[in-house]
Amino acid sequence: MDTLWANLTSGSMVFLIRQTLIYAVPLMVVALAGIYAERSGVINLALEGHMIFGAFIGVLFVRLVQQWGWFEAAYSAGNWLSLQGFVLLTMAVAAILGAVFSLLLAFAAINLRADQTVGGTALNLLAPALVLFFIRMIAQQNTLQMATGDSASWFMLKKSMFGYGRNDEVGFLFDTFVNKVYPATYICILIFIVMSVVLYKTRFGLRLRSCGENPQAADSLGIHVFKMRYAGVTISGALAGMGGFVYAMTTTNCMANGDVAGFGFLALAVMIFGNWKPLSVAGAALLFGLFKCVAASYGSLYYLNGGGEKVFFLKELGLNTNFYRLLPYLITLIVLAFTSKSSRAPKAEGIPYDKGSR
Repeated sequence: MDTLWANLTSGSMVFLIRQTLIYAVPLMVVALAGIYAERSGVINLALEGHMIFGAFIGVLFVRLVQQWGWFEAAYSAGNWLSLQGFVLLTMAVAAILGAVFSLLLAFAAINLRADQTVGGTALNLLAPALVLFFIRMIAQQNTLQMATGDSASWFMLKKSMFGYGRNDEVGFLFDTFVNKVYPATYICILIFIVMSVVLYKTRFGLRLRSCGENPQAADSLGIHVFKMRYAGVTISGALAGMGGFVYAMTTTNCMANGDVAGFGFLALAVMIFGNWKPLSVAGAALLFGLFKCVAASYGSLYYLNGGGEKVFFLKELGLNTNFYRLLPYLITLIVLAFTSKSSRAPKAEGIPYDKGSR
């Protein structure tokens, strides 16, 4: 029993939980973005593109604010609350520009009645090209980074901020959920909960979902289908853009390079696996986040044996490194193969609305 408790509260378990949240939370938010678009009746395959664009906008805003000296003043004064306020502002900017970018898909799908799959694919191709073009103009290289410092030193909580010394012992819960944690992770969880409630417990959410199930019936009740679908797609773009920046800040050291490691497509898989329901999506995101964490840090994960010695079990298996990198995507394919038949998409998803049809 003592060995079990030691393993459950070990540094490896703390690291595993902390990193799983870092990977899972952007997936949750971006999968919810897909739910908003598809519940309104528009297929949004452009989640990857929205994430890439949101990551670029967020990193660019952080870089500009650093150059203006605002971050430096707050950092030098030890005003960590102001720094987190800047992060929240950056998330808002990424969300707003992500919503603007999503209007391209909304206009093509709703007004032009274009094929939504083709439109989403086009945005996925446009986003990295556009982002790399702007990065080359701004930084004369293929990556855009913070002007000074790194993401962890600027935006991550540390136990020293709460009066603890570097070598002081803190409890398991504090070490797991406070120390070396980005507050943006918890902000995203709060946004996920609020937006899920809006979608399923409000009049607006009911009207939005009705447009994805039976737009003709919704129109007969006085609901403006075009407006609701525009709302669904723009909210989708905002959430995906914000998720893109949070991904860049927490996993790539606040760097934009026209790539988000396929997280947008993983979010689509999470959405389908979660059957377009927020609670199921959260569980699926945690599952994929766990395997992504294992893929990124398998060499440092261990368990304690009866003598208290660390056993790096995954490293000792001797498997090729690429197998662990492949694992999250392999799990995605396996899960979708077994769950896709039971998934139920909105009935009017992907079908352009025509007032004259019945």
